[in-house]
Amino acid sequence: MRTCFSCKRPVDISGKPGRGDACFFCGADLKACLNCAFHDRDAGSECREPMAEPVKDKDRSNFCDYFQFREGTAADSPAADPMEKLRGLFKK
Repeated sequence: MRTCFSCKRPVDISGKPGRGDACFFCGADLKACLNCAFHDRDAGSECREPMAEPVKDKDRSNFCDYFQFREGTAADSPAADPMEKLRGLFKK
């Protein structure tokens, strides 16, 4: 299932989104690094695709030819945040 990086709601789109495509619910750009399968905050330029050119605004539409829409998983939920898990361990 594909989800919007901004509102986390399901996105009903087949294939790759274009630069003008936006989330029906919140209006966020769909062809943005934060929706891409290659986006990784720990990688150089926050991208695991070595041929991709660096993109400054990760939440805005861009011209990257390597974009692949990230498939949503349970790991995308806020509860999967490692710091949130640690806080949950020590709650009384």
